[in-house]
Amino acid sequence: MTLLQTGSLFTATLVAVIAAVVSILSGLAICDALRHSAAPHTAREVVIWWPLLIYGPWMVASLSILRSALHQRRALHSWSIVLLFSTLATLLCVAQAPRTIAAAAASALPAVAALACFQQLVRQITLTRPPRQAIPRHRNPALPAPAQLRQPPAAGHHPVAPAGYLPADDRATRPPSHSHPLG
Repeated sequence: MTLLQTGSLFTATLVAVIAAVVSILSGLAICDALRHSAAPHTAREVVIWWPLLIYGPWMVASLSILRSALHQRRALHSWSIVLLFSTLATLLCVAQAPRTIAAAAASALPAVAALACFQQLVRQITLTRPPRQAIPRHRNPALPAPAQLRQPPAAGHHPVAPAGYLPADDRATRPPSHSHPLG
């Protein structure tokens, strides 16, 4: 491993640790606000587990996103779930906060910070892994074959383009066909 690769891996590991700590602290910080938001409408036995209803789907979707990032796949549905439950956590916490700008910002900060750290963690994972495929997944079969797959001209032979053909044209070395109207 080069110094650049080692530094990159160390940075990604550091981002993972910080993201985990921020996520744990975020969950602890908003736990009481989430319980308090459920208290008037929910049985006492269920209120204690109420934060799990917000952070459970968030964690499951987050793990799915991390797995997708490791396999270099998209995780649009999982990102939607993470955004939805982050928004719900933020709104429930802001609703429980005193009606000042500072209190609203402070109550929104834990969920937003956890989401931001998680997004950066996913970016680090996708940056540390090289792309799996150098060629596109889907090809248009109507397009001519790539230049590297065509046969090179014989040694010492330089094809001359017939009249009406451009030298770069794929058909430059073939005479026009009279059986097909387009040549």
